[in-house]
Amino acid sequence: MTKVKFPANLLYPIGKLLNWRLSSLEKKKKSIEDEDPFKDTERLNDNASPDTDAAEQFGHARSTALKNELAKKIVQTKKALTSIKYGTYGICADCKKMIDTDRLMVYPEATLCVSCEKKREK
Repeated sequence: MTKVKFPANLLYPIGKLLNWRLSSLEKKKKSIEDEDPFKDTERLNDNASPDTDAAEQFGHARSTALKNELAKKIVQTKKALTSIKYGTYGICADCKKMIDTDRLMVYPEATLCVSCEKKREK
């Protein structure tokens, strides 16, 4: 069985796109970290009114959820960039079959084919 690879002239713009997305994701994560009401460790817990405390709790929960989601996207983007570097971009990390090009067009960070992604989600 011959190993199929994407040509370098096709991978170069994908790599540029992924690097741009990585930079953008890292900036968004930093921005959200700066918005977190709990980032200031010197805040006084016992002085806040109940509604202010509730707003801070909600803001912190929102920031934490967004940061976690962005962290996952950052990891996925780094995996895709690594696969470009090692010549395995477009090949499913689990089953080693080619990932559908339509999937890669929509989600260039994909490292799994649709079948393997569905298996992992279960």
